[in-house]
Amino acid sequence: MKIGIIGGTGFVGTYLVDKLGSDGHQIRLLTRPGSEDKVNREASVELISGDVADDAAVRDCFSGCDAAIYLIGILREDPKAGISFDALQRRGAERAMAVADQLGVRRFLLMSANAIDAAATPYQTSKLQAEETLKTSGLDWTIFRPSVIFGDPRGRMEFCSQLKAELIDSPLPAPLFYEGLLPSNAGGFELGPVHVEDVAAAFAAALSQPESIRQTFELCGPQAWSWKEILKTIAAASGKSKLMLPAPALLIAPVAGLMDRFSWFPVTRDQLIMLLAGNTCADDGFARLGLSPRPFDQTSLAYLAASR
Repeated sequence: MKIGIIGGTGFVGTYLVDKLGSDGHQIRLLTRPGSEDKVNREASVELISGDVADDAAVRDCFSGCDAAIYLIGILREDPKAGISFDALQRRGAERAMAVADQLGVRRFLLMSANAIDAAATPYQTSKLQAEETLKTSGLDWTIFRPSVIFGDPRGRMEFCSQLKAELIDSPLPAPLFYEGLLPSNAGGFELGPVHVEDVAAAFAAALSQPESIRQTFELCGPQAWSWKEILKTIAAASGKSKLMLPAPALLIAPVAGLMDRFSWFPVTRDQLIMLLAGNTCADDGFARLGLSPRPFDQTSLAYLAASR
């Protein structure tokens, strides 16, 4: 199968390119000028130079393909650089859908995110709007909603490496966020960490399963973990112990709002909102695809020890 991918040089994208290449697929990868060195050239990959905002480049990427995949997602906006949730997660995805439809590329796979239905933040809203557009597009769509994704970052931004660098390695106590006035359940909100290779395997499996068309798959690891447990596990995998203290969202959120513009500040106000809401799966998407995800544990986090 020939597959056009937008967002294939990012964290998840590199693993998906590797997986699809090992499965024997041909890949056309949209690559911004200067990002060519981010691509594993051992896979069968044809690079298409351009940007998601360029219809001609997107058309070139999808031309002659049997399927299209849109992976682009960001964690922070940079308005001065023209980087926004709406531009990349909604408009970029919608542009890709329109081009795929025009070219007759019926199969379209979209990377979304779990726990976005509340649409409480611009991140969630843009992801949800992209989903809604795809569902009404007439394309043979499949949507993936992973929880927080972990795995060897390969030099890119990744959930556990970021927490290690910003919270575990810091001389300050790690924050156990909580809502309300009393810290009775500080750090108790739960997430469903999922390994990046399992996410890539889900995309690959869906391409070979016609029954996955017009389906949404929530992707979580086999167990839900509290924020406190996640920090403890990351610390242990890094060969460290870590002091943790309750941190009231009531006080943290206004500070995070003021510091949103600075990439060095560990959490934005919107990220805090989404964390406290939790991020676990009601649907076992992996089981529906015939897959078994690996656990979140010190063995699967061994890459953190190398980043000391």
